[in-house]
Amino acid sequence: MPHRLVLNLLPASPIPPGFTTGRHLHALIDSLVSSVDEEMASQFHANQPKKAFTLSPLQVVGQWRSPPPFPGDTPLRWTHRKPINPNTPCWWRISLLDDRLFNHLSRLWLNLNPNHSWHLGPADLHITSILGTPQSAQPWADFCEYRRLYEQASDQNRKLTFQFCTPTAFRQGKFDSAMPTTDRVFGSLLRRWNHHSGLEFPTDILENIQPSQFEIRTEMATDPRDQFQHTGAKVNPSNHFTGCVGKVTYRILGRADELKIKRLNTLADFALYAGVGRKTPMGMGVTRRIS
Repeated sequence: MPHRLVLNLLPASPIPPGFTTGRHLHALIDSLVSSVDEEMASQFHANQPKKAFTLSPLQVVGQWRSPPPFPGDTPLRWTHRKPINPNTPCWWRISLLDDRLFNHLSRLWLNLNPNHSWHLGPADLHITSILGTPQSAQPWADFCEYRRLYEQASDQNRKLTFQFCTPTAFRQGKFDSAMPTTDRVFGSLLRRWNHHSGLEFPTDILENIQPSQFEIRTEMATDPRDQFQHTGAKVNPSNHFTGCVGKVTYRILGRADELKIKRLNTLADFALYAGVGRKTPMGMGVTRRIS
């Protein structure tokens, strides 16, 4: 069963720019898992090709004029140019695709100590609450069984629109591409669905879908990998990669039966949990379906 958890955080010291995404948030979730199960933490940290979680960048409460950033086309913030001051309410979304991971982490919020300090780079912060169901002011939290995602998906809707909320990129050979083509977007979702859901879909369901409308732009995002090589020598500090943000509509064309349409709609709904493309455990590729 996939889960979307929202952690409400309160920094006790300033969070410098550059520590709100990437490897720093990855290190924080490693600490959270280690606090309840060190053995799972080692598996969790392993470089597995299909991670069972995704992360959003750290968000500041009230940073947009009309909270929350959902609905609407305002992307999430993936960079902060100024430090986040102490006692500034923040939130952070963790999406879990594996029930085993959720069950282990449940001990964290069942025994949540708001006075315990966690480290985000040089900053200390406190977890004030953890949300697992949708709230009027926080729709990023929710859960849904894989079977239910499939059962409630439309078998008639041929129009699938995505919003890429943080820079999204895809691996193409040895390099990255920011273009959200059908095979990259739905291929990414299909691989994650087949790996985690236990309800495998065939690859030929992608044959009838094509992009039809674009409202996207490219954005530069800091590469979430370490800025230091194993030798300790500093690499280019302006190490960035290009991703896309915005909206794309895909249409199911031709003679697609209801089963194929239902499966494609399932993948579109699944995007809110799984993310799309590369570096989703680093805050990239946060994606949601919109009407």
